[in-house]
Amino acid sequence: MKTRLLLIALIVVLSSTLIFLIAFWEPLPPATIAAAPPPARLAAAAKPAGGNFTLQGPQGPVTLADYRGKVVVLYFGYTYCPDVCPTSLALIAQALSGLETTEQQQVQALFISVDPLRDSAERLQEYAPFFHPTLIGLSGAPQEIARVAAQYGASYQAQPPNAQGQYSVDHSSATYLIDTQGKLALTLAHASTPAQLLAAIRQHLAAPVAAR
Repeated sequence: MKTRLLLIALIVVLSSTLIFLIAFWEPLPPATIAAAPPPARLAAAAKPAGGNFTLQGPQGPVTLADYRGKVVVLYFGYTYCPDVCPTSLALIAQALSGLETTEQQQVQALFISVDPLRDSAERLQEYAPFFHPTLIGLSGAPQEIARVAAQYGASYQAQPPNAQGQYSVDHSSATYLIDTQGKLALTLAHASTPAQLLAAIRQHLAAPVAAR
């Protein structure tokens, strides 16, 4: 039975990734960053501090404190990412879909772009809900993104454009869980399963306020 469930989950992830590629993947447009230096590589903090931040969402500024009282699932990536981001976001979406309706109302997922020069709020508004209707994409000025990434120990590096002006962004791929008090509670490694994330979310939803 477990083997069958694992196969079904794998099929769902692969199907979601294929649909994503059909819907969103396109040859990278000519880069517009020739005059702008790529973001500096960030050294992942041994113990990231986390903390509040404000970035640009589809309807205007979004602050982490807006979700005080909810468990927040946070992921750093970019919309032109060909494989890692679609797979990770599909896994996150599976975990969110596993929550009961009342639980979903107590959880917010955020996707922060590490490619703000291409990922506008409008593009993120189209991209994020493809994976889950409650997922919100956030962007901002390069220095703002760098500051938030440093807070959470995320790292990224834009690669030099090729002859056609196309470039990729190497980035870490952890999923961060922020508790209802706005504190970084857990960092899940790349490829953590939906079941692991779902269990972690429920653990923090059930935790007494005094223990958070």
